[in-house]
Amino acid sequence: MPLFPNTPVEKMTEPYHRRWWALLVLCLSLLIVVMANTSLIVAAPDMTKDLGLSSSDLQWVIDGYTVPYAALMLVLGAIGDKYSRRGALVLGLLIFAGGSVMGGLVDETNLVITARAIMGVGAAVVMPATLSLLVAIFPRAERAKAITAWSATSGLAIAAGPLAAGWLLENHAWGSTFLMNVPIAVLAVVGALLLVPPSKAEGMGRIDYVGGLLSIASVGSLVYATIEGPHFGWGVGPITAAVVAGVGLLAFVAWELKHPNPMLNVRKFTERPFGGSMMAVLFFFFGTFGSIYYSTQFLQFVLGYDALETGVRLLPLAGAVFVGAAVTGKLAPKLGVKIVVGTGMVIGTAGVFLLTRIESGSTYTDFLAPLLLLGFAIGLSLSPATDTIMGSFPEDELGVGGGANDTALELGCALGIAVLGSLLATSYKDKLTDMVGGHLPAEAMDTAKDSVGGGIAVAEQVAKNPQGGAQQAHTLLGAVHESFAHAIAHTSLIGGIIMAAGTLIVIAVLPGRGHTPKHGEEDAAPATEEQTETVDA
Repeated sequence: MPLFPNTPVEKMTEPYHRRWWALLVLCLSLLIVVMANTSLIVAAPDMTKDLGLSSSDLQWVIDGYTVPYAALMLVLGAIGDKYSRRGALVLGLLIFAGGSVMGGLVDETNLVITARAIMGVGAAVVMPATLSLLVAIFPRAERAKAITAWSATSGLAIAAGPLAAGWLLENHAWGSTFLMNVPIAVLAVVGALLLVPPSKAEGMGRIDYVGGLLSIASVGSLVYATIEGPHFGWGVGPITAAVVAGVGLLAFVAWELKHPNPMLNVRKFTERPFGGSMMAVLFFFFGTFGSIYYSTQFLQFVLGYDALETGVRLLPLAGAVFVGAAVTGKLAPKLGVKIVVGTGMVIGTAGVFLLTRIESGSTYTDFLAPLLLLGFAIGLSLSPATDTIMGSFPEDELGVGGGANDTALELGCALGIAVLGSLLATSYKDKLTDMVGGHLPAEAMDTAKDSVGGGIAVAEQVAKNPQGGAQQAHTLLGAVHESFAHAIAHTSLIGGIIMAAGTLIVIAVLPGRGHTPKHGEEDAAPATEEQTETVDA
């Protein structure tokens, strides 16, 4: 048995015998990519204090990762298909690790944002490679189970990121939350070389680089406009980006429709299983990730939990993800994608609506049920939707399929944080102005309205000021807490309505079980025949 697997998956006459170990490597790679976003949520307060970050700075420290991550996945997935999926995975992990080292060592805001962008490029290589390798390695009979494990890893990372970062922040600076990615990435690289077989598309033809550039311009501009406009005003930059996104999208569709070998066959969006599943992933992560984002802020800023305590309190969400994944593995084959995904979205929508009950006196217990529902919904919905999306692509387009799925996921996350985060900030500012407007100096009021963290900082300064005192500080702190709780309830109402509308659309678009193609039936003929013979045997 060779130490390094060298036989390409496409030339194997039976399923790869180390495929479950390979899946472990793919899930480990996925874990750190998703953790890079969630761990930063609990590290943000320390970074803000140490670097003196403004609201705009903090937003771009977070989203400097998101823009290249979302914009590049489709193109880099196609390049991985063309040349080497395993090579793409290894290269992406190395780029990601390099960005993590840089982020952990620098102490200047622009350099931190640059490091996050480098990590985003690495993630854009890794994410589609994990899915394309998974589908290439596993025979049809086992793919749904493997994708369920992949999906559950995404949910685990939502809780594991804050927990790991919180544990490190107990005794180390915020840079440790970047550096913790490095040993995991190195382990994943070694695992990829030892356990993941080589794979690439056969007879793929030339890559549609024009379509790729149009997709980068469209998605990148859309994410930029979504982040910058709602938070910092619709000035020249965000408006220009929105126009570029719209024009670029139209140009991309027109180009792909006439191209003989398109980057992405946009006609797939007219196929109900594919179109419905893509919308499900987008809407679902819009609501769930946005809700988890501001719920975590309440745990930290209002309830006063430190980073580690916050991470521990997100563990029920991870547990619920695994329960949902176990359930979907049994129900999806019996009930079909429409019922399972639709049910998961209904449960996730209910979890968002439960957050409308949050008030200033709320405790962690009030967040427990929403977190459990959101986690269960992730586990229930993501796997069958992803399985359907990947099943819509032939073997020579698996990287593109992974890129399309992951772009919908990341775009949903970005839109959720940007749109719901903007609604949250506006609602908080308006409520706080109504409660304490005119009772603070203008500069202090501007700081307090900027964010809940700013409001708490102003209250601490008032307590130290002889002209203020403990009573005034207590009053201001109560107003900040009440305003933020009101903002969460108001934002959750709107987010829940958007998710409910998305759920109805997805249920209407997804076909019934009898009309949904079986996963992988569009696979390349030779691979399908080999896999079928093995399964029948």
